[in-house]
Amino acid sequence: MMEENRGIVVLHQDENYLVVNKPYDMVVNSNDASKVTLQTEIRRLFPHLVNPDLKHEFHFVHRLDYATSGVICVALCRNSARAASASFEKRCARKYYLALVHGHVEEDSLVVREAIGEDIRELLGNKRMCTSDQVHCQNPRDCVTAILVLEKGLRNGKPATKVLLRPGTGRRHQLRVHCSHIGHTIIGDYTYSNRQDHEPHRTFLHSFRLILESDLGHLDIQTSDPFDTSDDKNEWSPTEVLRRIDEDAFSAIDKLFP
Repeated sequence: MMEENRGIVVLHQDENYLVVNKPYDMVVNSNDASKVTLQTEIRRLFPHLVNPDLKHEFHFVHRLDYATSGVICVALCRNSARAASASFEKRCARKYYLALVHGHVEEDSLVVREAIGEDIRELLGNKRMCTSDQVHCQNPRDCVTAILVLEKGLRNGKPATKVLLRPGTGRRHQLRVHCSHIGHTIIGDYTYSNRQDHEPHRTFLHSFRLILESDLGHLDIQTSDPFDTSDDKNEWSPTEVLRRIDEDAFSAIDKLFP
């Protein structure tokens, strides 16, 4: 059963894990106690699950950017946190994202293999990342993202493409940087559009599905598609459907990895 509260949707709960659908424009946690975060909302919903020995009260075994919505897993004890962390480190965990990007992606699918490092320019006053082919890139690390085109159409009257993304690594801002690198910045991504993309109501990036294989069992959690045509705020009108979001699509993007 799913429980909704202030935009947080509980997707799964057992003795080891709590999996929720994080709203967009919400930080996971903060040292500012006055700020509303995913941590404070989970605490309010589940005060009995708080671990006072942890700085941020819960084991967040992976993270989502402030602007990114979707599936995020919280471990409820040290053992489950250890098991989940091992799954991510061994790349036994699979994460799939949905995004709307600017323009029409020509390829049906592609794999981006560009190392990502820190952008040392500090032009925007925040921690930007960049690909290693940029002269201002510092300490780049290997990085790979698979991209599968789902739909092409118009978003607010301009060409856009809905894509399924699967990161093969877990670098900071990886999906946003790789989409920008191929010339199809995620719609609403203010940072990687160089402060140009300020019209949309959100960044169109969503953590859609998480598969977690660990010593404690199997989790496979998926949300609904937040970028469908039922929400008028999306202003999204597909004109060509290449793939449905189904098991065939997940299988196709998995096959892009060696």
